[in-house]
Amino acid sequence: MRSWLPLVILLLLAGCGTLVKPPDPDAPPAAAGRPADPRGLEIALFALGLMDTDYRFGGRNPEAGLDCSGMVSYVFENAAGLRLAGSAADLAKLGRPVNGAGLRPGDLVFFNTRNRPRSHVGIYVGAGRFIHAPSTNGKVRTDSLHAGWFATRFEEARTVLD
Repeated sequence: MRSWLPLVILLLLAGCGTLVKPPDPDAPPAAAGRPADPRGLEIALFALGLMDTDYRFGGRNPEAGLDCSGMVSYVFENAAGLRLAGSAADLAKLGRPVNGAGLRPGDLVFFNTRNRPRSHVGIYVGAGRFIHAPSTNGKVRTDSLHAGWFATRFEEARTVLD
């Protein structure tokens, strides 16, 4: 794993002046007064440290490989002491919904990738990006919520932090 990559990503995000996604003019208004939870940044940074970890279906730790829900469970337990378990669809039942403009680092983002609702999950890291463990290309990586294949399959965001 490239240990310098998370630092480069963090510096790029910091250069944007904020880790929170810029407002989308087409999005509904943000949840009023939703403060950033400090655990969210810890979760995002911890997750970025897993960049380039191998994908493995059913994987629950970086040594063996991670799938999307296994990555989320591993990150939340190790970065915030929160036990989240189950499939992406199971995780989508936790917490509360967050609208697009109200996304904060550490929020969960869900996608329909297999013609099944909430079949994929990632962690929002800021600046319109999320980190996840996709089976395609077989490595933990970041992608945009606003462009590309995953943008067209976005379903919802949820928070378990507040």
